[in-house]
Amino acid sequence: MGLNLEEQKAVDAFRTNIVEPSMTKLVVLDFWAEWCGPCKALTPVLEKVCGEYADRGVVLAKVNVDEEQFIAAQFQVRSIPTVYAMFQGQPVADLTSARTESQLKQMLDQLLAQLPVEGGDAEAGVGGGEPDVAQFVEMGEGILADGDAERAAGIFSQVVEMAPDHPGANAGLIRALVASGRTEDARAQAAAIASGLGEDPAVRTALTALELAGDRVDDNELQALRAAAAERPTDMDAQMAYAEAAFAGGDREAAGETLLGMIRTDREWNEGAARARLVKMFEAVGLEDPWAVATRRKLSTVLFG
Repeated sequence: MGLNLEEQKAVDAFRTNIVEPSMTKLVVLDFWAEWCGPCKALTPVLEKVCGEYADRGVVLAKVNVDEEQFIAAQFQVRSIPTVYAMFQGQPVADLTSARTESQLKQMLDQLLAQLPVEGGDAEAGVGGGEPDVAQFVEMGEGILADGDAERAAGIFSQVVEMAPDHPGANAGLIRALVASGRTEDARAQAAAIASGLGEDPAVRTALTALELAGDRVDDNELQALRAAAAERPTDMDAQMAYAEAAFAGGDREAAGETLLGMIRTDREWNEGAARARLVKMFEAVGLEDPWAVATRRKLSTVLFG
């Protein structure tokens, strides 16, 4: 086909994630971008309606036009949001004009009446619901990454109701509850999960995030801890207290820089406590998180540079 390596990867991913599911399902394909305000306004509508139509064989797939420029070009996307319905590998309708729930439902009803779309999970047999569960987990992760922890928690909660033992759904719910400040709810969810799920890497990451969230303090106390750390730069206990509170409050940069400063000053303090705490923070956010990647590089420079 004359494609370069990156274009071939994009085509292969599109075939796996969208074309193949569309052979039996009706795939609602949403072209969007992070900077697009109308896209963010349309997203809740698409998520809600596609979720309600899941048992009729409708699934939602999203293509970030900034990250998948080659795919967007193949569909000749000129503006966003652009939304197509895909069936058996081909676009069968342009849904872009449907901006309300009722409009989208009307268009989907018309398509489902005409196309031999396979229904939901009732006749799929054991494991038949897994693709939809995975789709909604991915959706929740995207929303959580965008900073809307409350809405992500709502999605993950619905997924957990559908699949109580799904590790990704449970992990996502715990992290979303932590991110939205609902620490007690997160603890209750952690206590409710099956014991075997605790060994799953995603769940372990979520439980670590929950553990570190226990250091959260109110704004007044956080300001006092920040002031104490600034006034006493060689007081390791004061530095540690501020780093822990800052991370629990969502200020990763301040927490990381404080701990790196402690390591520069005395890496052996309290049996390497600063480094151990920083590593636990990496675990809580995930080793591939951009902040974790950047801070790990800084840590390597401090330790070995």
